[in-house]
Amino acid sequence: MNFTSLISVKNYLRIVFSVSLFLLVNIQAAAQVKEDPDLLEKKIANAESDSQKVELLITLSSYYLTKPGELKADLEKADHLNIEAKKLSNTLGYTLGNGKTMLLDAQIHREKGDSKNGLEKTNEALAYAKKNNLYVLTADVYRELCAYKGYEKEDVEEKIKYLELAIPLYKKNKALKKEADALKDLADYYGIIEQNQKALALLENAVVIYKAIGFKELQGIYTLMSSNYGILQNSQLSLKYALLAEKTAEEVHDTSYQLCTIYNHLGLAYYDLLKFDLAFSNFEKSLNIALKNKNVDDINTITYNLASLYCQKKNYPAALRTLKRTEKNYPPKDEITKIRQLFIFVVSYSMLKQTDKAKPYYEQLLKKYKESDVGLFYKLTGIIIYLQQSGQVEKTYAYIERFKEFAKKSDKLIFYSQIELLSFQSDYASKKYESAIKHLKQHQVYKDSIFNLEKLKQSATLELQFETEKKDKNIKVLTQQGKLQEIKIQNDKVIRYVFIGSLIALVLFLAFLYNSFRSKKKKNEELELKRNQIDEQNEQLKKLLSEKEWLLKEIHHRVKNNLQIVISLLNTQSAYLENEDALMAIQNSQHRMHAMSLIHQKLYQSDNLSMIDMSWYIYELISYIKECYLSEKNIKFVLDTEKVFLDVAQAVPMGLIVNEAVNNTIKYAFPKNKSGEVLVSFKNTGENNYRLIISDNGVGLPEGFDLDETESLGMNLMRGLTDQLDGTFSLENNNGLKIIIIFAKNTEIENHG
Repeated sequence: MNFTSLISVKNYLRIVFSVSLFLLVNIQAAAQVKEDPDLLEKKIANAESDSQKVELLITLSSYYLTKPGELKADLEKADHLNIEAKKLSNTLGYTLGNGKTMLLDAQIHREKGDSKNGLEKTNEALAYAKKNNLYVLTADVYRELCAYKGYEKEDVEEKIKYLELAIPLYKKNKALKKEADALKDLADYYGIIEQNQKALALLENAVVIYKAIGFKELQGIYTLMSSNYGILQNSQLSLKYALLAEKTAEEVHDTSYQLCTIYNHLGLAYYDLLKFDLAFSNFEKSLNIALKNKNVDDINTITYNLASLYCQKKNYPAALRTLKRTEKNYPPKDEITKIRQLFIFVVSYSMLKQTDKAKPYYEQLLKKYKESDVGLFYKLTGIIIYLQQSGQVEKTYAYIERFKEFAKKSDKLIFYSQIELLSFQSDYASKKYESAIKHLKQHQVYKDSIFNLEKLKQSATLELQFETEKKDKNIKVLTQQGKLQEIKIQNDKVIRYVFIGSLIALVLFLAFLYNSFRSKKKKNEELELKRNQIDEQNEQLKKLLSEKEWLLKEIHHRVKNNLQIVISLLNTQSAYLENEDALMAIQNSQHRMHAMSLIHQKLYQSDNLSMIDMSWYIYELISYIKECYLSEKNIKFVLDTEKVFLDVAQAVPMGLIVNEAVNNTIKYAFPKNKSGEVLVSFKNTGENNYRLIISDNGVGLPEGFDLDETESLGMNLMRGLTDQLDGTFSLENNNGLKIIIIFAKNTEIENHG
């Protein structure tokens, strides 16, 4: 069972769980006051006026209200200071001070958990602010009202209305910092209801204002931009802003909990770009911060991200270890997180053929499926996979039909792709081969469509960026031309007055110039005609080259996809075979096809469509082989390779040789789980000659082994592939086996280029 499509719904998951991401990212409207409380108390004691003292008391009260942590003493201190400010403000008849203390009183009640009185006091503050034309305070109250709404769509739309009332008030009264904060919050809410383009436009406006007032702590807003671009599947810009958030946090020395969010989004951005090692690293950093702060919701969110990533790499034991790492001490609180964890347990145990361990989780998932439609994607996928792996294939078809109904409502290609893959698995297991093939082909069509859609979105973004830059450039050119025109007018006046006395001489000179001009003009016209012809030819050549490169990429893409389909078919077939020799033959075929698939994958992703970096290729191939035998052998691999580029004609046979030699070494050189070491060396020996060595310190070849008489498929295959390289093949059987292949690089492609 291929798990790739299950995890590829990550962009959908970004949307489904945008609320949890919002909770990670959002900075409260009442941001932490950064002034030193001791300094504020000194300023209060030395205040120049009573109204200034009121403002300072309110500032100090806000400091304790927004202080990190939830200490009761801090709230009591905030309440005491606000009461003092309120009394003084009433005595002075200070209208603005009265309004601010009313709002602060409402916020303190809300923080204490008294939402009912808090909301009443907030509405009183709103009526007071409107009555006394306190526009900025009115906007502050609108932002406070957002705190009394949840994250259901209707509540979010109410928050949007409040902020859209507040922002014009801030703008009109030039409260720039508050305007930018409100724009950022409004973008947050638009992101939750999936209006991500509008969210990005609001965030861009907020960044402009922040920069204009010299506000440098933009890491939170960059993280939001990364999240929105991720949902829109613009992986490049998502990564750009995630990295910018990390860089900005370092520059402003941010050590707050916000780093947890930054690293999580950076991990998601790397995940989208298939840079799994970097994704692992950042998810781990994020999880460590969440564990240190004991934030249960974030711990569960990031743990799921890590477990999903392990499943993506088909390392199901690691996915289970990751979930169990936090399962006991940090059990999930909300329903959707519980369902996601059950989903991972069911899929991981099922894919490991441990259906007895998967069964309790499956039964819980089935029970939740019958109770509600919450997390329906996880429930249906987990149930279907368990039934397929436990031999209950006929039961899957009813759930697949339910999945189709769900997909129609959401109308997302990724769901249709998943349905086709699951249908293929069920039909193949039921020996409905004709139907299975149709589902597999349709699954591939959906995958290609998703890929093309993503490319179109990235292309549209790049085109927009290009047009914007072009317009800016044109404006600069027109400005410069205007300045030059002004200078030219002034010079014309000077020239006219200077040469009036020499008019006759000028006429004669112009006649001479006219003749020269006609001659030069004729030559220029001829040159222009030739230049246009050359430009047309160049454009045609560029078009042909572009079409050729596109065609080559598409060929490599299709070859890689076809090889992957064959590997998937062999993998599925192996689940129904019990003969060890047949299983071994299928496994060997899979390894050889993967060795070839790697080459076409690299060519498809690379700008160089003809040459392969063999140091990268050998590393990736050995990593794949290690994963296949990870739990069976205790073998150390040592790679000693140089950066060498070979064309496809030589890279394929060499890759198959390495695959065959290393697989044989793992299987036969270290019997009875004996530990050992395998060396793979590939180096340039001078003048385009190369030497490949695969050696081990295992048991070596049996006595009397004759290379020319052997019937070993592996040995004969390697010798035949060496002949394709026009190379020499030799063995050294001393304290292990050493295979040595020497061949010359094919330079025909390079010379031709």
